[in-house]
Amino acid sequence: MDRMIHFKIKRQDGPNSPPYWEEFKMPYAPQHNCISALMYLREHPVNIKGQRVAPVVWESNCMEEVCGACTMLVNGVPRQACAALVDELEQPIRLEPLTKFPVIRDLLVDRQKMFDGLIQVKAWVPLDGSQDIHLHAPRISPVEQSLRYIFSRCMTCGCCMEVCPQYHDGSPFVGPAPLGQVALHNAHPTGGFFKADRLHAIMGPGGITDCGNAQNCVKVCPKDIPLTEAIGALGRQTTVQWLRDLLM
Repeated sequence: MDRMIHFKIKRQDGPNSPPYWEEFKMPYAPQHNCISALMYLREHPVNIKGQRVAPVVWESNCMEEVCGACTMLVNGVPRQACAALVDELEQPIRLEPLTKFPVIRDLLVDRQKMFDGLIQVKAWVPLDGSQDIHLHAPRISPVEQSLRYIFSRCMTCGCCMEVCPQYHDGSPFVGPAPLGQVALHNAHPTGGFFKADRLHAIMGPGGITDCGNAQNCVKVCPKDIPLTEAIGALGRQTTVQWLRDLLM
C-alpha cells in the first residue's frame, strides 16, 4: 500500500457554526510542511470517506516563520504551520484553530484583539517632530541593540496568548505580546519620550498586575523572546512611575 499523510482537521463553517472534525489523506511526499500539505488538500478537497468537500480555509503569508499568520494548533501545540514539518509529526496530524481568538472559518481566526492590545499600550515610535532623525539619530550601545533586536523579532503570531491562562474572553488582560512591545518601545531612544504613557496604559485594569507569572509564554515563543524578563522589568518601571506620580 502506498504511504499516505493522514490529517485530522477541526473545521467550522462560520463564526456561529458548530465545530466538527474531518479527516483527509494525501499521497506521501518528502519535505512537506503543514501549509504545503494544506495547499495539496485545497486542490484535492476529498475527505477520508471519498466525499468532495469545501476546501479547508487557513491563513498564511511569508512561509518563513516571520509573519505569524499561519499560527494554529499542530498536534495540540501552538506553532507556525509553515515550520511544522510533516516528517517530524505524529500522525494523524491534528490541525486546530487557536482557541483564544474568534474563529472566522476552519483554521482562520480573527486576531484583532491582539492588535487592539498593541494600540492600547501605544506600541509604536512616533517620528514626527522637530528633530532631524537622519543626521542626528541617537546612538545606542551594542548591548542595547542586541536586547532590542530580540524583542523586535515578535511577529504577533499569538502563540504566547494562546497558552496564557490569564488571557481569555472573560479577562481584560492585554496579554504577553503587547507587554513585550512596551518593553521594546520604552527602550527606544525616541520611543522613550512616551514611556510614561505606555506605563500608565499597563498600570490599570488588564495591565501588568493581571499577569499570573505562569511563564507558559516563553516556553512556546517561536522566536525565544524573553517575555518574562520584559514583564519583570516593566513591573519595576511601573513601580517607579507610580512613585513619581505620587510625588508629583
